[in-house]
Amino acid sequence: MTPGLMIATFVGGFIFPFMISMCWGRLVDAFGPAGGWLAAAFIVGTTWTLNHGVGLIHQSGGAWIDMAWAAAFGLLAGAVYSGASLSKAMPTLISAVIGGTLGALILSFIL
Repeated sequence: MTPGLMIATFVGGFIFPFMISMCWGRLVDAFGPAGGWLAAAFIVGTTWTLNHGVGLIHQSGGAWIDMAWAAAFGLLAGAVYSGASLSKAMPTLISAVIGGTLGALILSFIL
């Protein structure tokens, strides 16, 4: 991987959690539950298009990174950096991993 692709992949991974932390809560505050749906559509859709459509994230077959991992680690790092407790986040993190694993298992049975 070239240095340019490394930088593009890092930027692509940074954009998603940054947009979530900056915009999602404000949309929910302004529009209620519909704001969550708007945030899901606009934030996830826009960053997916940037990362995969435009090609900011470079996947070379050796490592597999999904936008969910970028969001999880980016938001977790941002929370810890801003003074939140890592131990308080662990139940949520464990639940998310179990839920994602269970969802993937169910999809593997269906597909």
